[in-house]
Amino acid sequence: MEKHQIILFDGVCNFCNFWVNFILDRDKNDIFRFTSLQSEKGQGLLKKFSLNTDGFETFVLIDGDDHYLKSTAALKILKHLNSILKILYPLIFLPKFLRDPFYTIVASYRYKIFGKRDVCRVPTDEEKEKFLQG
Repeated sequence: MEKHQIILFDGVCNFCNFWVNFILDRDKNDIFRFTSLQSEKGQGLLKKFSLNTDGFETFVLIDGDDHYLKSTAALKILKHLNSILKILYPLIFLPKFLRDPFYTIVASYRYKIFGKRDVCRVPTDEEKEKFLQG
């Protein structure tokens, strides 16, 4: 498990689930594992890193003992994907105060624009090895 980076995502957010599918389809080097912020495993990881366990304004990327939020997490993920979007990675060198406002605006309106599920995402049989259980 140590070699994998973990993405904690809002399991009821349609926009977030779109991005989980996007990452699953482009993670050719099998780098990422997933769990919802609402799950027992997700809640435990949030507590481990002293992060908010009930307000899901961002997803979290965990890489070993480090964690990343908002635009930093997104750019670090894009860097590893088989996608043209990896060209955005150099934006990581801009200060967070310049990058994060755009992320925050999209996150604030994601339910209104993209909708929300009643229950968290359940991985398909093909996806189960990519999702943390518990």
